[in-house]
Amino acid sequence: MNSIFIVLPILTLLMFDLGLTLQPRDFVFIVRKPRAALVGLFGQLVLLPLVSFAVASFFSLPPIFFIGVMLIACCPGGSSSNIFSKLAKGDVALSVSLTALSSIITLVTVPAIMQWVTVYVGASQGIQLPVVNLLMQNVFTMLAPIVLGILCRKYYSNVAMKMDRVLSKIAFPALMLLAGIFFVQHYDTITTHFSVLGMCVGLLLLTAVALSGVGSRCMRLNNKERRTIVIEVGMQNAAQAIAVASSPFVFNDGRIAIPAIIYALLMNVVLLTYVSIIKVRAKGKEQ
Repeated sequence: MNSIFIVLPILTLLMFDLGLTLQPRDFVFIVRKPRAALVGLFGQLVLLPLVSFAVASFFSLPPIFFIGVMLIACCPGGSSSNIFSKLAKGDVALSVSLTALSSIITLVTVPAIMQWVTVYVGASQGIQLPVVNLLMQNVFTMLAPIVLGILCRKYYSNVAMKMDRVLSKIAFPALMLLAGIFFVQHYDTITTHFSVLGMCVGLLLLTAVALSGVGSRCMRLNNKERRTIVIEVGMQNAAQAIAVASSPFVFNDGRIAIPAIIYALLMNVVLLTYVSIIKVRAKGKEQ
């Protein structure tokens, strides 16, 4: 079974659902809360790739996994982060805006960063990145569905809300299905390298969460904003990373998706634990 026939439809569906939750004003939220928005975007688009590069270098990962770790670090956001922010009693409006902005910005940053990374570690292994193909795939599987969702929300708001209620419930199961399929297909490779990749991805995730929390405090953001920044920086769009890695038009190598699969599993465990700690503390204060 060619997994690309599952990956691309799921990514497209998730991006369409994201568009259903967006309004044009979400893209200019940075004007209303510039400090919080800039901290979030810096964490997503600059901090995480830098930490990823340092961690991947520290573990001396083979080129195929080095590229995979960098890829998941370059794919922030996803509609699930908005749900997590709501559960954590964060700033949902900030979360939605960061997701909207990062999803559009990464249409450009992912090809740029991954082209550099591929040349840096993959040239000697014959790994190449067809940048134009990646740009086109991003337009059709990310930009177009988001725009379509926004237009649907604007002109058919009742229908959009009903669709979002259904699609938002299947987002997490769809991602887990995707991870499960790739886990089965690459079982031997994953089990062979899981100890190193697990430590590498786990360190990346925990470092990103810690630094985003410290940075938010240094910038004197309020509690709701800090919680949202931590979730937005920690939550990555694994479906996007898997699609780029496995697409026959781009890398066409499912092994590059393995770090994204491991990250998807770990990020849900870590961030659900984070949300649970917040809820326990909130209950303690109420008593």
